[in-house]
Amino acid sequence: MKRCDFSTRKERGYALMLVLIFTGIGLLVMGGVLSWSTNNANHIERHNQYYTTLAAAEAATEKILSDICTTYQKEGEGSVYAKMSTYNGWVPTSAESSYWSDFEFNDGSSHVGKSTVTRISEPAFTNLNGQFTGLYGMAASYRVISNARKLNAPFDIQIGLMQEAQVSTIPVFQFAIFYSQDLEINPGPNMKITGRVHGNADIYTSPGNTLRFMSDVTSVGNVYRKRKDSSASTGTVTYDKSDSPKSGYNSLSLPIGTNNTSDAVYAILQVPPSSENPNSAMGKQRYYNSADIIVLVSNASVTITSGLTNNFATTLVGDTNWISTNSNYAGSILKTNLTFTDQREGKTIKTTSINVSNLVRWSATNTSIRGLINRDVSSVYVADFRTTNSSYGAGILVTNGQTLPSLGLTVATPNPLYVQGNYNAPAAYLGTTNTTLSKPASLVCDAINVLSTVWNPAKSASSISSRTAADTTVNAAIISGIVPTVGSSYSGGVENFPRFLENWDTKNLTYNGSMVVMFNSHVATANWSSTGTVYNPPVRNWAFDLNYMDPTKLPPGTPSVRALVRYTWTTIPKNTTF
Repeated sequence: MKRCDFSTRKERGYALMLVLIFTGIGLLVMGGVLSWSTNNANHIERHNQYYTTLAAAEAATEKILSDICTTYQKEGEGSVYAKMSTYNGWVPTSAESSYWSDFEFNDGSSHVGKSTVTRISEPAFTNLNGQFTGLYGMAASYRVISNARKLNAPFDIQIGLMQEAQVSTIPVFQFAIFYSQDLEINPGPNMKITGRVHGNADIYTSPGNTLRFMSDVTSVGNVYRKRKDSSASTGTVTYDKSDSPKSGYNSLSLPIGTNNTSDAVYAILQVPPSSENPNSAMGKQRYYNSADIIVLVSNASVTITSGLTNNFATTLVGDTNWISTNSNYAGSILKTNLTFTDQREGKTIKTTSINVSNLVRWSATNTSIRGLINRDVSSVYVADFRTTNSSYGAGILVTNGQTLPSLGLTVATPNPLYVQGNYNAPAAYLGTTNTTLSKPASLVCDAINVLSTVWNPAKSASSISSRTAADTTVNAAIISGIVPTVGSSYSGGVENFPRFLENWDTKNLTYNGSMVVMFNSHVATANWSSTGTVYNPPVRNWAFDLNYMDPTKLPPGTPSVRALVRYTWTTIPKNTTF
């Protein structure tokens, strides 16, 4: 008989037991892994569904906000408000894309296929929110809410999204520098910009030394640390604001209609066609329609009339305070016989000259215009349509403007404009940034030229050594055209935005104001040159005029740009109403 081996059988029992134990542990681990995997997959799917639904809710609000923006730009806030009931019925639809058939939208009150649009503040002059904090404008605020839910989805997820935005009309002179096109600033000497800077296209900075921006710098396009032309500089650019420069901003455009190109905006300088309604979008922006006095000069005649207030019916050409049969009469406001050479344009300029000192005297006592507007004259539109050719040009000359009328003065023209001597600059504050005694003022033109206090037209055709400037102060906002950079031909940049015809070497141009470029020059189109035969640049003591941050101190007829300013984007609890 064979004897059993109990030790071997015992060992086999232990082995089986261990196998069963590890098998159990493995099954537990596998079950945990499967459970974790399932939960994780559910979590990922829920996460994806959440963000897909959030994107749908955002798309619904964006559909409405994009139309609010477009309607406001074209027609104003009244038209936006009139569409409120229409907006409440707007959601993305399958007619727009089959993708939206997978979603249900509601307004938070169980009304399917609806959104909620509310005007939460009526139009008022107020500080702006969001990206334009620090500016003010005529603004109304709107709240847009949409709730979205994905249909036939594994999870019941509804997302509510709320966006709030201001439709804002922003006076353009709140910017130290505002360009509707590429903005270039490449000064040789050190330069600082004290106010806000905005470009509706790209910004190029490449100074010879140090360029310092002391306030916000924003751009619709990119901000490049290089020149647009082919030349190169190796200076330093610094920004005092830690979040500047900022690109990708909304464009700020004049409310002139659907076309905001340079050529379209230039029309604000021009005499309107007789068929145009002055209350149209463009008509409201034309300086011709907002002026107190209209001066039109032709080869054969001069007409001087009141403005749109009484449909241009009051004629002033017979008033000897305005223009005398004696062209040398010292008391005349207007003269048409002064000429000089513009060496940049290479032409003799026949000028229509406005003597501001004589205008101030006349405005204080006249009855013809005061009877219409019940105040001092504060704006003059002047256009010189005399024949020009390759040798002769026409321009507007503003003289004796150290003291302006009581309410300030805007001079607007489709011609090049030449401002001679100290302008809007009380004697006590010449050469300083103190504008407490200055009046609201703007110069609006095809091209802006600054002539110093010692400008001598008799020497204007002589060499640069005969045309030495003297320290001069100009306090005014300026809207003017430029000759843009093309290839290696430089525009001259912001630093040469005011054009010069004298040797300003070591002489100071003190300028306090706001520089705005919305179009290219159509008349004074000669390229900028750095050869030193046309001019030598001044010492630039330039500053943004802080008066323009007070809406009561804006120049007469200040244009405003429109923008949709967003300031709230947030999810809200399901079915929340306000």
